[in-house]
Amino acid sequence: MIQAIGLTSAPRGELPPAVDDLSFEARPGKITVLLGPAAAGKTTALRLMLQLERGRGVALFRGRPLHRIPNPARELGVLLGDTPADPSRTALGHLRMLSAAAGVPAGRADDVLELVGLSGLADQRLGGFSRGMDRRLGLASALIGDPHTLVLDEPTEGLSRREAAWLHGLLHSYTAQGGAVLVTSRDAKEAARTADRVVTMQEGRLVADQEAADFARTRLRPRVAVRSPQADRLATLLVDESQRAEHAADPAVGRTIEVVRESGTRLAVYGSSCGAVGEVAFRHGILVHQLADEVGDTGPVTPLHRADGRLPGPAADAPSAPQPPDGTAPEPVPAPAPAPMLRVIQAARAAIAPKGTDTVSDTLTLPIIGATVPAARPARSSAPAPEKLAIPRLPAPGPAWPLRYELRRTLSDRTGLFAAVASVLVSLALALLLARQGEAPMSRVLTGWPRQLPFPPAALGAGLLGALAFGQEFRYPALASERGTVPRRLGLLVAKLLVSGACALALGVCVLTVDEAGARYLFGPESVTSITELPFLAAGWLALLIGCAWAGVLAAGVFRSTATGLAAVLAVPVVVLPLVQREVTGPAARSLVGLPGRLGSSALYQWPSGIDQAVSVAMRLATQPVGSAMALSLTALVCAYALTMLRGLAR
Repeated sequence: MIQAIGLTSAPRGELPPAVDDLSFEARPGKITVLLGPAAAGKTTALRLMLQLERGRGVALFRGRPLHRIPNPARELGVLLGDTPADPSRTALGHLRMLSAAAGVPAGRADDVLELVGLSGLADQRLGGFSRGMDRRLGLASALIGDPHTLVLDEPTEGLSRREAAWLHGLLHSYTAQGGAVLVTSRDAKEAARTADRVVTMQEGRLVADQEAADFARTRLRPRVAVRSPQADRLATLLVDESQRAEHAADPAVGRTIEVVRESGTRLAVYGSSCGAVGEVAFRHGILVHQLADEVGDTGPVTPLHRADGRLPGPAADAPSAPQPPDGTAPEPVPAPAPAPMLRVIQAARAAIAPKGTDTVSDTLTLPIIGATVPAARPARSSAPAPEKLAIPRLPAPGPAWPLRYELRRTLSDRTGLFAAVASVLVSLALALLLARQGEAPMSRVLTGWPRQLPFPPAALGAGLLGALAFGQEFRYPALASERGTVPRRLGLLVAKLLVSGACALALGVCVLTVDEAGARYLFGPESVTSITELPFLAAGWLALLIGCAWAGVLAAGVFRSTATGLAAVLAVPVVVLPLVQREVTGPAARSLVGLPGRLGSSALYQWPSGIDQAVSVAMRLATQPVGSAMALSLTALVCAYALTMLRGLAR
């Protein structure tokens, strides 16, 4: 169950808020449609509920706000706009990554692909998906955690009638099992066909909150759709004949009609019938291109002519009740909600549903000259949809789920693989160039690091791998419903640091191995000589790459951008390193020589053998200008990330 209480968006200067004091409920087992025209505030209301937009108000999901739900993916499935997925990933890889994030078995990805009809496209890249396939994948992403509630923003936009009917059937199958569904729509026809409850918005405010039956009774009016090249003349004649019939007090004909211009040649006639309009056109020789009964929306319109002479206005636009011929008081007709509405479809089920579905014909009393007209409605649950593939309810995922999610995200990201391969190839080319010259130290040859460059290419590659870890998270937010909370959690940050550090470590080892093998193969074994202090070189090299990767992760997490994360890594050699070099290489009155021995003598117990050497290596790394610059940058980024996280919690 969803409870939205007093949702109000942040001010927009002198403009009114996009959502103003909106309150409604979406009950379990029901489809609730948030209806309104474009720019009515529907999407903003959903973003306020999901804490993706700043504002006031409370949104409760089964009694709890989103930030109090331990694992939102298991409670809430969300689709806002297009599917937020990297186009280079496959459908199966994307869903398996989400299954790891939701803490459900990896087989759940195959289940939801079969559920939405994409099992044959599991290995296709998402960049080649059509709009309908993207909508199906978005629904599969929302269902991956087997949630209790679905929140979908105009899910049928851009879909064909057959695809929309399939989606409606699937949503009804979902609610039949007790789930709650909240969808937005700007089409009143769709709302009348599918909703159990309709919440109408206009200009950010609540206009009406109705059951589907009340919505159809108070807002739908029968009308005659007429298309004629002589629309103005026909409208005048219809009004004149209606007035003459009213003056003649003929109860069979005398009805107040309303003629509304909808376009240049199209009229909508309320309070009449096809036969009456056709007779008027025939008697006066008016050509008619279209003449059909429809069910229209009673939103505010500007009438072209009105038989009773009333001025246009909200009260005048209300449907008039038919007068019984016996002179008794007419039954009151509820006033329509004062909101702009579209129209409600009157068509056969076969026109919108796949073959094999039925239509149900209900006899409704419609105010067209007091006649009783059969209106065809699509059967609510006849659209074919497979049953929801449920999995057993599992407890909340343990502390290892962020690590599983990050591993799947990394393995399915081709951009990171390309960055790593490019770093290795550039390092190899520079290493071969240095080995050919024969003047550079062997440490520079094996790392592919000329003296002219402040940073080796492999370090920049490691920084890009780290920046992608968080930057892609905001560009293609896989954790769609959790963007407001999960990316700031400490567990996810630790997982990203661990995985990016492991990737940087593997990249460093690969660069050393490939550079050495390439030099030996091209210039002979004698081209690679032994290196003094190899442990110090290896430790410094790997620490540099891991530090760059972590700097990329933290910077991308703070600034929510891959490019900014990589820029922060580049700022280390360009900005921070010169400042640190000036301090480190300057004259000093005191020295740290002998510190490892003094630390060992002051320890409470005897250090194991080798600790002194490790401490010496760590101190030498820290006193290097590059190491000091990296340590300073990491400290600043950690503080910035902590402040950002605390600010998010305070909001």
